[in-house]
Formats: sequence, structure tokens, C-alpha cells
Amino acid sequence: MSVSDFERLGSDPQGVRPLHLGGRLRELFRHSAIYGLGSIVARILGVLLLPLYTRYLSPSDYGLIETLIALSAVLSALVAQAMKSAFFRFYFDSAEPERRLLVVRTAFWYVMAASTAVLIAGVALAQPISWVLFHTRSHDGLVIAAFVGLWAAMNYDLMTSLFRVEQRSAAYVIATLANVAITIAGTVLLVVVFDEGPLGVLVGNFTGTLIVYAALLAYSRHALGLQFDRRLYRAMNRFGLPLVPSAVALWLINFIDRFFLVKLSDAHEVGLYSIGVRLASATVLLLTAFRMAWPAFAYSIEDDREARRTYSFVLTYVVYVCCWLALALGLLAPWILKVITTRPFYPAQNVVAPLAFGVAAFGAYIVVQIGTGRSRKTRTNWVVTGAAALLNVALNFALIPPYGRMGAAIATLAAYTLLFVGMAWRAHAVFPVPYQWRRVATLAAAAVGLTVLGKLLPSRVVLAVALTAAYPFLLALLGFYLPVERRRLRRLLPLLGR
Repeated sequence: MSVSDFERLGSDPQGVRPLHLGGRLRELFRHSAIYGLGSIVARILGVLLLPLYTRYLSPSDYGLIETLIALSAVLSALVAQAMKSAFFRFYFDSAEPERRLLVVRTAFWYVMAASTAVLIAGVALAQPISWVLFHTRSHDGLVIAAFVGLWAAMNYDLMTSLFRVEQRSAAYVIATLANVAITIAGTVLLVVVFDEGPLGVLVGNFTGTLIVYAALLAYSRHALGLQFDRRLYRAMNRFGLPLVPSAVALWLINFIDRFFLVKLSDAHEVGLYSIGVRLASATVLLLTAFRMAWPAFAYSIEDDREARRTYSFVLTYVVYVCCWLALALGLLAPWILKVITTRPFYPAQNVVAPLAFGVAAFGAYIVVQIGTGRSRKTRTNWVVTGAAALLNVALNFALIPPYGRMGAAIATLAAYTLLFVGMAWRAHAVFPVPYQWRRVATLAAAAVGLTVLGKLLPSRVVLAVALTAAYPFLLALLGFYLPVERRRLRRLLPLLGR
């Protein structure tokens, strides 16, 4: 679609002036593409590590790792989410360099102090934590490694967030690629050469983060200093603290299924489920790129009319890409797992489709929730995320005992769907956006329908590929495309045939 086409799509309804939607979307795409480069490499290399994990680790070992990753996620949400969310919002409150520098320094010292306190507590309580999670004190070394990794990740995230607010996506990707390269080298060395098992995976994961974090400290030393503004800190906390219950609720949706599985089933089932999650999270590859670019991009649009029009089209295109990828992953999962894993992990294929569509719903949530941040009406976000988390917990209780990992996958899909629908309703109340709901519903219905059809038909890889390729054509039959989009597609088709 040309820029002129997008400008017509984004014109003011009264004909006052074009809102330059094409330029906005191209800017978002550019930053997302650069962030995506780092994400793609990280995800591809992560997938390439699956054969390593599945040959040198048992499903139970993998279950131990995933449980500790889940613990780190909830602690990060409790300790750092408020400041991380406020950092992005307050950075754009003023264009004055001195004020922005004060925001950076206040956030830096808070995260440093809070993460260090959590690390000290984790080391001191390693054995009790091991007993609560695994009914044994012998995994205290894994717990300590997880807390060191948590400290490294929290501080590293803030330093790379500085690149994001400055929209220096290339610098962010360089840091990411360096982190990935060191992490993989360390993990292979510890797991394959020294046979350290789950401990080797955890230590390998935080080694790259620590080394790159040290380099970022040296690189960004001009932005750091002994400066902490208590008034600014309180203001950032007032903005960010209401988001903490939401972050915890999101953690419940993302990770509580592992705890239910390990308690109601066993670590073996957690390992299989986690492999399914890993494959379904290929969609997260795109969402990670988008999520890196989205807050700074969305808040940088000063005109509310332009923001509303842009947000509307962004939701439609994000759902399009995520649903298409979820369709592909759900249908091709059996053959993908045969390539990248070993036979004990093949049963994980049955949870990929519901988990992938759950990720698609989460992608839609990322788009619509920006409205509450833009309007600074975040205090009741926890109602929506809390309701989704409660649904997830209830369904895990009800479905895991009879259905195991498939019950957990269904619970996750239902929770993410409620999360998206609820947040769309909540955001509309404080910042109305004319989202294209008919087109969004068409995208979801077409993808789910093709997935169900593929599961009912004989299992053939050629058939799975054909159904995946049919998605955009089915959308055309259902009247999804706008006139300008159809014209653009007609221009592209001859080029693709050359």
C-alpha cells in the first residue's frame, strides 16, 4: 500500500487534513523490523538449542528450569514492573534533556537497590524455596542461580530500555545479539562439555546478560550518576504501582500453569508442556519486536486523532500476522517437533495450536492496553487482568487433572482471550479508538476454522502447508480487504510471480 493510500485511509473524516498514517506505520514497521532482527536471531538460536536440551536434559530437568523461570518472572513483576512502566511514560513527559536524565537516573538507582535486596533474600532462603517448589532442599543451587539471573535481567532490562525510549533500535539489537552469542556459547560449554545439566542452562543464561550489562554500564556512563529525585520517584510510583497487580495477573496467566502441572501431575508433564510453549512462542518473536517499538512509538504521537486512527490499523495488522502464524504453527507442529526434538518430546505437539492462538490474543491486548497508559487511567487495569488470571486459575484446577497439559493450554487460551476483550472495553472507556472489529473478528474466525479443519482431516504435511497458504485467499472471499489493500495486493501478485 502506498503512502498516499494510507494517507487517504487516515484522513480526517471532516476533510481537514491527512493524518499521515502511512508515515506513522512505516516508522513503526522500521523500528519493529530492526528490533525483530535481534528477536529473530535470538529465537532461532533458542530453537536450535532445543536439540541440545532434549538430548542432554530429561523432560523433568527441563521442568525444573521452567519452574524457576516462572518464579523469576513473578518476582520481576512485583519488584520492577511499576518503575519500568513509569520510565517509558515519564521519559516523554518533557523534551528537556536534564529532566529526561533525571528520570533515567532515578529509575536506575531504584532498580539497582531493589534487585540487590531480592538477590540477597533469594540466596539466604534458597533451601526453603527449593522445598516449597520441589519438595526437596537439594535444588538450592538452582534457586541461587535463578536469583543471580533475575538480578542481571532486571538491571539489563533498564539499560536497554534507555535505547528504546531514544528509539535507538540498532543499538538495542547489537546488545541483544551480543547477549545471545555469549549466552549460547556459555550454555553449550556448561551443558555439553562440563555436563552441568539444569544448572549449566541457568548459569549460561545469565552469563551473557551480566557481561553485556557491564559493557552497557561503561557505554552509558554519561547518563548515570549519583542522582535520585524522591519527588519524581513518588510520582513514578503513583503511575506504576497500579500496574503491578496487572503485571502479577499477567504472570499468573503466563506461568501459573507450570506450577499446577508440577503439583497436579509431575515435572515430566511440565517439560512436555514447556516444549509446546517454546514452539508456540515463535509468535512471540514478532510480538517481542513489536512490543519493543510500540510504547515509545505510541506515546510519541502527540495528536489524539492521529493516535486513534493509527492504533486502529495497528490492531488489525497485528492480529492478521499473529493469527496466520498461529495457524501455521498449529498445523505444522508435529513435523516441526520431529525435526528439532527427540521422540520423548513429540507428544508436546497437541498443545501448540491453542497456545499459539493465545499468544495472538495477547498481541491484540498489547495494542489496546496502550490507551489506558496514554490517558494515565491505569488504576483499574488490575480488574481486567485479575479477572483473566482468576479464570486461568479456575480452569487450571478444573482441566489439568482430567486433561493434563491440554487442559493447561485451553486455560491459557481462554484467559488471554478474556484479557484482550476486557482491556479493549476498559481502554475504550478512557481513550476511545475506532478499532475495526468486523475485520478483527474475520481474521480470528478464518484462522481458527482452518486450524480445526486441518486437525479433522488426515495428517499430511502437504495438506497443512496448503491450508496455511489458503489463509489470505479465504480472507479475500470473506470480504476482509479494503479497496486500497486490494489494489496493493493486485500490484504485488505479478511481482511475486516473476
